[in-house]
Amino acid sequence: MITIHVDASTKGNPGPSGGGFVLSGDGVHIQQAFALTGELTNHEAEFAALLSTLEYVIDHELHSRTVMIYTDSKILAQTVTKNYARHPEYQKYLQEINEKLQMFSLIFIEWIPEAKNKGADHMARQGLQKVLKQHKKRGCDKSR
Repeated sequence: MITIHVDASTKGNPGPSGGGFVLSGDGVHIQQAFALTGELTNHEAEFAALLSTLEYVIDHELHSRTVMIYTDSKILAQTVTKNYARHPEYQKYLQEINEKLQMFSLIFIEWIPEAKNKGADHMARQGLQKVLKQHKKRGCDKSR
């Protein structure tokens, strides 16, 4: 079994966003920080971070293991668990997430308090810094 703590970080609402996860178990320990594309709300960023994390797990052929995902986003955990989203933007993410979930042998998602998700929060903040650096570079390139 592997456990994954996932989180997102957004500057503004909406604004640039980053995501991150900490994956561990069965002799594996991976920390990943990544930029998220577009101007996202904090909730959209949580969905996008989970989607990116699922893609990583599939790409690295870890999806045949039992996977336990922890998030500090109640809306994300409830939406995925209940397989229902009222908000149209969340419906789009839920559909993409469900497509990925079909590839897993056994997967669970559970809400945890923010205090228990500090590793993923740290990775998400690093992901946000990557995005902000990219924006800053583009701003410098435009001034030339």
